[in-house]
Amino acid sequence: MKIIGMGNALVDIMTQLSEDTLLSTFNLPKGSMTLVDESLSDTIRNATRDLNSELAAGGSACNTIDGLAHLGTETAFVGAVSDDDYGTFYKNDLISNGISPLLFESQKITGRAVALVTPDSERTFATHLGAAVDIPLDRITPEIFSGYDIFHVEGYLVYNHDLILSAVKAAKKAGLLISIDMASFNVVDDNLEFLQNIVNEYVDICFANEEEALSFTGKGPEEALDLIAEMCTWAIVKVGKNGSLIKHNNQITRIGIIDATLRDTTGAGDLYASGFLHGLANGWNMQKCGRAGSLLSGKVIEVFGARMTLETWDEINNLIKDI
Repeated sequence: MKIIGMGNALVDIMTQLSEDTLLSTFNLPKGSMTLVDESLSDTIRNATRDLNSELAAGGSACNTIDGLAHLGTETAFVGAVSDDDYGTFYKNDLISNGISPLLFESQKITGRAVALVTPDSERTFATHLGAAVDIPLDRITPEIFSGYDIFHVEGYLVYNHDLILSAVKAAKKAGLLISIDMASFNVVDDNLEFLQNIVNEYVDICFANEEEALSFTGKGPEEALDLIAEMCTWAIVKVGKNGSLIKHNNQITRIGIIDATLRDTTGAGDLYASGFLHGLANGWNMQKCGRAGSLLSGKVIEVFGARMTLETWDEINNLIKDI
């Protein structure tokens, strides 16, 4: 199976904080993704300029697609960037990692997400979408999905109701399975009714962590899993150190975690989706799909940011053969 993703094309600016104070200064709820304008994004960058930081092509769906590409799945990514330095960096990163770039050009600056990582390894995003929101509706047709089998979309796109609705309809018309990651509890809170309708009407595979599942259903992980599974074919609720729960065909599969040294939680959910979707694309059972997700999630939290070295990917690809 071939997998195409669509999401906000954002350059992640991974920044290590020594304390939580800065989050309060800029009214950023810890562990969330907050949309900010260009001015505030620049202010936060200036306030953190002297701290250690790294750049990476990011965005939730892109992280997932990058993980899939490193596992050997054929992939593409749909997004929008500007003809600026960050936009060039983003496109080149996709190409260098074997992802087909389906990038539209915008006059706005390329989107960026300042990822503030606190000493407890939690990450909080201050995101300026910029060009990322300029994926043209008239170009998202069934033809763009031709030749692919699964369409993975990030929940962050639900702020653009028309775009995500057009995309899932076009992908369904082209015969693809639809996968969505709910992305963040505040995204779910802000778009609850719309997101519930999208999941119920179009989604086949739904990923949520326990906070997102609570926002989506008002229930704890297990009850939330049941409710989500009534809406789609594969329901996945991730419960942190307690692993994850998968429900498919009325069967619940419980997945544990791997031993890992936590450094940064950025990308943990995105890479879990990579492992799970890779397994699904290869016809694996739910236990093996979940264990692949857990393996990737456990490995990515040991590094700063959502990108791992080629040596780590070699290790992962060797380990995944035996899960």
